[in-house]
Amino acid sequence: MGGSGSSAFNQAMLVNRSRALQFMREHGLDVIVATSPVNVTYFSGYYCWCDALFKEYMGSPGASSAPALICAVFPAEGEPALAVGPAFVLNARESWVRDLRLYSDFPLEWSAAAVPANDFELQFVALLRDHPRYATAAHALLAVLQERGLADARIGLDSENVSSATLNEIRSGLPKASIQNCSNLIRLIRMVKTPEELKRLTRAAEINEQAGFETFALARAGGSAADLLQSFRTRVANLGVHVDHYAYGLRGLGIFTEDEYRFSPNEVMYMDWGCVHRHYFADTAATLALNNVPPVLFDKYEALRFCMDVGQKMMRPGVKGSAIQAAMAEALKEHGVTASFPHGHGLGLEPRDYPIMVPDNGLRIRDDCVNVASDLPMEEGMVNNLEASVFLPLVGSVAIEQSFIVEAAGARALIPQNRNEPYIV
Repeated sequence: MGGSGSSAFNQAMLVNRSRALQFMREHGLDVIVATSPVNVTYFSGYYCWCDALFKEYMGSPGASSAPALICAVFPAEGEPALAVGPAFVLNARESWVRDLRLYSDFPLEWSAAAVPANDFELQFVALLRDHPRYATAAHALLAVLQERGLADARIGLDSENVSSATLNEIRSGLPKASIQNCSNLIRLIRMVKTPEELKRLTRAAEINEQAGFETFALARAGGSAADLLQSFRTRVANLGVHVDHYAYGLRGLGIFTEDEYRFSPNEVMYMDWGCVHRHYFADTAATLALNNVPPVLFDKYEALRFCMDVGQKMMRPGVKGSAIQAAMAEALKEHGVTASFPHGHGLGLEPRDYPIMVPDNGLRIRDDCVNVASDLPMEEGMVNNLEASVFLPLVGSVAIEQSFIVEAAGARALIPQNRNEPYIV
């Protein structure tokens, strides 16, 4: 058995445990096995940058292009477990999971190793030197499930990105188990945020708002978009987060990220930017104007403000996403704006979590465990963005995007985001 109970494993959990267990009861699951990097982080707190980038063929030429397997095991009863390669197990230092299983090889020269100087070093030296090593992540997963008495259980497997060879290996090792794809079930669990998630999302939004508006002051006619982008990169790095995106509206023709563009006099631009704080995304948009805002664009901006107010008031528990989007579109129509697509989306470990607030497309969110309408109702504890923009070719573009948390009485702003008027340099 791998694992340790020392104080290093004390991070507040990201996973909404009560919600996960409720979904598992409703769909008859004994255990959830997360394999995609974002879901492994959600169920364990473990994160390593290369997990989302490293494909099977990169270590085994000729293998599939599926991500190399890592596993977080979340049982309905008992402790969770995590299967991870030894080269990257230090990234589990702040995980709340105590049962760590190492697989594959990572050569370490122990002959001249020093004596551990603290509990952290002692813990990981013992883990790397003394604990069992499995040949593959699948073997480690099978060992966990067999030891937990789950070899014949109903297993929800996050199998969307698992290669067919690995999936066959897991199935052949658990011939009596019922293995069900649960990738969409996990997305539904993740919709309602935990206190730790709200803390991270709030901080991400605060940093994003501060850094983004600080860049606006650098905008000037003839100046380069690269100046703004570099300022944003530097500022968010100084605040300890990572850039996700920084985009502009080009002459009202669309959205672009070409940083060598030089601003025209009297430019009015859609601006959209985001960052990532401790794996959680911030995303927002505002309007940047050089010198002034022409009346035609100012009127469009006023329409956006009204649209956003209507959307926020509509975003209450039980209201479906399509109803929110329809109300926003009608608000714009009342102000004479029809060439726009106001909508909304969840925010979390990905830049777009469920729910997605768009017109009802008639599709289903389904896997082997769940089958629900894609037009999801709002729930208390969701963090959602509403956004709307208007593009006038060769005139300019205006935009507003803000983050909200859904509460019992309705939606409130996640953080203060002043969008009363365009930002004029």
